[in-house]
Order: sequence, then C-alpha cells, then structure tokens
Amino acid sequence: MAFSSSRGSGGGYQPLADINVTPLVDVMLVLLIVFMITAPMLATGVKVNLPQAKAAQPLNPKEPVVVIVTKEGKLNLNADEIVSEQLVAAIQAKIEGDMNHVIHVRGDKDASYGDVIAIMDLLASNGMTHIALLSDPHAKADAAKAAKLQAPPASAPNTAPATGGQP
Repeated sequence: MAFSSSRGSGGGYQPLADINVTPLVDVMLVLLIVFMITAPMLATGVKVNLPQAKAAQPLNPKEPVVVIVTKEGKLNLNADEIVSEQLVAAIQAKIEGDMNHVIHVRGDKDASYGDVIAIMDLLASNGMTHIALLSDPHAKADAAKAAKLQAPPASAPNTAPATGGQP
C-alpha cells in the first residue's frame, strides 16, 4: 500500500501563508487595559489655587431670549407681550446680530401645536435656527400626583351617581 505525498516536487515543506491572530488579540487586550486605566486619569483636572484680582470684572452673560406662546395663542418676548409681526425685529435687536444665539421657545401645555410650530417656522425662516423648546421637568411628577389624588382607591366603592355628574 503506497501513499502519495501532496508536498509538491521540492521535497521540503512549503511556507504557510495563514495569519496567526493570537498575538494580535493579546496586544489588543493589553492596550485596552492600558487605556481603561489611563482614561480616567486624563479626565481629571489639576487643582490650582487661583490668585484674586480686584480690578477684574465678571463677564456679563447674555440674557436668554425666551418666546412664550400662551394657551390663547398670544406671544410674549421675555415678559413683554408682542405681536408676531414684530417678533423677529425684536429678537434681532436683543441678540444684536448673533445668529448663533439660542432662542428658547416655551409653549403652554394647552397651546395649539400649530401656534408653536408657526413661531418656530417664523424664526427659522429668518435665519434663527438655534431654537430650544423648554419644558417643565416637574410637570410629569405633578401630573402623576394630581391623577393619583383624583382617582378613587381601587378598594373603595364607586359613589358617583349613575348620571355621570360630579359627587
């Protein structure tokens, strides 16, 4: 019984052209650990005791521009009531040509969605594209508390009249 050799005609071994990924994985894991350890160290700042200056003036932060849409559809610019035709000119006077100034839009929860969108469209069509919609972060918690207070307990019998009126 004879076996044929598939080594070729050279009689010696041919070079193996496969890539060994084990050393690559080992190096990558070591680098990952090094970066995981050094990254938090880079994020911390250096504590310095800053000197005091008596002549230094604090920077005046720009007053935010807030457009308020009431539930009746009326507009307020900060605390002043304004009509939509004068809104763009008044905002441009407040931001002094800084088109990157963020304009806050506050819409009443009962305001028409179309009114809020119309104001945002008016601002965007006049080059004021940095618009932030403001909301009340406590409103959800307050609404949940109010709903809990209005709902009758599950074990209590329903004492409302059958006509659907209030008790």
